[in-house]
Amino acid sequence: MARRRRSRLRILVDILQSIERESGVRITQILYSANLPYDRLVRYLNELKEKGLIKEVREEGAVKYFLTKKGFEFLSEFRRIERFAEAFGIEL
Repeated sequence: MARRRRSRLRILVDILQSIERESGVRITQILYSANLPYDRLVRYLNELKEKGLIKEVREEGAVKYFLTKKGFEFLSEFRRIERFAEAFGIEL
């Protein structure tokens, strides 16, 4: 059975959820959790920063990522829409 490709939206949500699970997460943890190659992950992280959904903080010599208030709100709304779509048998 062929595996379906994740949509761009699903990839962004996977990244946000991996940051949400552990506040102050390093890029390596996001790489494994979101299952993305480094170069693609960096592009997505830059996009999420530009949109104000995450912030990058340098702590103890390491870069860590945190969700912003807007990022938490986005995930909350996405989950609401996802439940609504699933009720009608639609996969996001």
